[in-house]
Amino acid sequence: MDVINEVLPTDPDRITEMMAEGPEGPIFMVNLLKFKERAEYADGRETDLSGREAYGLYGQAVSQIIRQYDGEVIFVGDVTFLSLGQVEELWDEVAIAKYPNRAALWAMSTSPEWNEAAVHRAAGLAGQLNIETVSNPFG
Repeated sequence: MDVINEVLPTDPDRITEMMAEGPEGPIFMVNLLKFKERAEYADGRETDLSGREAYGLYGQAVSQIIRQYDGEVIFVGDVTFLSLGQVEELWDEVAIAKYPNRAALWAMSTSPEWNEAAVHRAAGLAGQLNIETVSNPFG
């Protein structure tokens, strides 16, 4: 299995799928985050922020914005150890957010408020994986 971290989706088919209705009921987005050593802003601004610190600014903003779309941040934690499997390099952080549906996630991530905060996301992230999941009542 090859893994490619991205900051923004680049596959047009994936973007089209993101705009599709998606599964019924709430979705839980699992975010595997890899930070840059130093934040790098697209506008070239000088900063002493680490990638994690820049992403933290984004996270603070999104924790407020997500509520406007009936979503919530469920969990945020640092990755400390890989107990099973193999990968060249671990992600730095895992975050799980809950949305009422995929449409709410899409609406939030295309809103002016999100785009304003997302400059810190792009400055701080080396890449990430976003995995959409749904509850499985049968385990």
